[in-house]
Amino acid sequence: MKIYVGNLPFKIDSEALKGLFSTYGEIEEAIVISDKFSGRSKGFGFVTFKEDADAKKAIAEMNGKKVEERELKVNEAKPME
Repeated sequence: MKIYVGNLPFKIDSEALKGLFSTYGEIEEAIVISDKFSGRSKGFGFVTFKEDADAKKAIAEMNGKKVEERELKVNEAKPME
């Protein structure tokens, strides 16, 4: 299951994002979305968990949690339209 993580501090990179969520289970991919021209983080990313139950636990426990004074928005990722 892929989850969306929004309102990330801008200095968090993909490795740090993976580290934030690795305690919840095995992660297949963690990526922070960055601007293609400047390379600067856009403040959100996606984490893909191997097990859906792990992803649901991460959503429940991390949504609203403060990381460096920013309150994370965490939910199930929706397909692009």
